[in-house]
Amino acid sequence: MIFRRCPENPIVRPGGLPWRRATTYNPAAIVEGGRFYLLERASPSLRPHQCWIGLLESSDGVHFTHVVDDPVFTPAMMGWPLGSVQDPRVVKIDGTFYMTLAVRPFSVHFGQPPGFRLEDVYDDYHGEADNYTRSAVAASADLVHWEPLGFCTPAGLDDRDVILFPEKIDGKFAILRRPQTGPYADAPPSIYLSTSDDLKTWSEPLPIARPREGLAWEAGKIGGSCPPIRTEAGWLTPYHGVDANTVYRVGVMLLDLADPTKVLARTPVPVLEPHAEYEKIGLFIPNVVFPCGGVVHEGVYYLYYGCCDTYIAMASAPLDDLLEYVLLAGGGDVAAE
Repeated sequence: MIFRRCPENPIVRPGGLPWRRATTYNPAAIVEGGRFYLLERASPSLRPHQCWIGLLESSDGVHFTHVVDDPVFTPAMMGWPLGSVQDPRVVKIDGTFYMTLAVRPFSVHFGQPPGFRLEDVYDDYHGEADNYTRSAVAASADLVHWEPLGFCTPAGLDDRDVILFPEKIDGKFAILRRPQTGPYADAPPSIYLSTSDDLKTWSEPLPIARPREGLAWEAGKIGGSCPPIRTEAGWLTPYHGVDANTVYRVGVMLLDLADPTKVLARTPVPVLEPHAEYEKIGLFIPNVVFPCGGVVHEGVYYLYYGCCDTYIAMASAPLDDLLEYVLLAGGGDVAAE
């Protein structure tokens, strides 16, 4: 409706380097020095589907090459060498790049046969809770060399889609998050916000938005997608909605600049949904568009998204048009009750 798909989609495909031969998807994105950078989630195989983070660059936002041949972030860097690092998002605050990412202690297996159990592969795995996703923060001066700063969600919870705002709010770091288990888990899962003085100790999560009654495309769950973009009207914030058939679509919210727990506007219909063949058919879950990176360059908003856990694609829209569309949609709702 607003976004135009790049004619060269998928713009990044698996292959080449040995650690990314099977899949590449769900990339973080940032523009630095006039160049576009993607942090891809990539894997060499489906069983096990262990993922690393690689770094690519481009002068035009479409044609990407790797900055270095090795992954720039691995599960071993978080202390879980058998695990997986997934779905990065990146921002730059006060001259430092910060990446949030989901981390699993053990790698999952795509296309596992009936009766397959992770217990039979990993001696230390004793059930689903042992492989709950925690979310972490890492810092870098150059996007290549990363220092893990620790976890930003507690142990024993499945909490992902953790995304840093690109600047401090009222002097504090702020993250979006989506707890799926524990005391803050909603049914369906919803978007929350926490703050921190030091990126290590985080406040209790406050609800921002829940799936809206009567909108089937959000009925399964919602979660943050890309780091919010500051505009004069508020924080422009893409998010994903999942329906009862596990179809992933993209909506956009506008959050208050001073108090981002307040939703000022929210699109009632998706701004992007699976339509092209590469968005409907892939190696794993079909019918998935899953953005993790959104950047503004020369007045255009570039949305980078994973397709069916297989490829990376891009769609773009004039920022002013997108913002106008969200404002016209209205529908703000603070989900604090």
